[in-house]
Amino acid sequence: MPEFTATLESQVDAYVSVGYPQLAGLTEDAFRALFGALEPVDEPALAVVTAEVIPAEARVPALRIPGSAKEGILDRNHGEAGLAPYAPVVDIPEAPVYWLYGIDRGDEFLNVAPRDALPAIAERGRTPLTIDEGLSLATVAPHFVEKNHCFMLAGSRRGDKRVPAIWISQRAPKLGWCFEGVPHTWLGIASAAGRAG
Repeated sequence: MPEFTATLESQVDAYVSVGYPQLAGLTEDAFRALFGALEPVDEPALAVVTAEVIPAEARVPALRIPGSAKEGILDRNHGEAGLAPYAPVVDIPEAPVYWLYGIDRGDEFLNVAPRDALPAIAERGRTPLTIDEGLSLATVAPHFVEKNHCFMLAGSRRGDKRVPAIWISQRAPKLGWCFEGVPHTWLGIASAAGRAG
């Protein structure tokens, strides 16, 4: 399983390289300034960009997998409302960007239904990733999206049995969903140790 080791500077560079400033309606300098409020952390951590800065739907096409130029795909089966019905079911900092640390792709939960994996994650004091966190991770560390080792984002839900997930389809990252009671051999449950604003 890959480890997350990207520095803040390299993460911001990755966001800039795929057009996040333009998607946010900001100059590059103004976009980079968003990360200036983050307190330094003593371990590798992901600087999460939230929907407050850029709506999730707008970020999906910027996703890529290593070795492919095909843009990310938003599954049409989310329905006419797209990702709007999804909301975090975990506590997140009230900030445009924040830290997510202790990231695990969740490979041990491959072929385990989300409703069965989530209690084990909670017992360890860990938290499932949200859509914003999954998109941020896949943007700055695209090697985390790997064939047969992709992940669900159970920290965002829409009040039904759907669990959003990122996987590979037609050599491109895809943001789709799966049912909470259905296991998939190629989808784990991504989690983290915590968040900090």
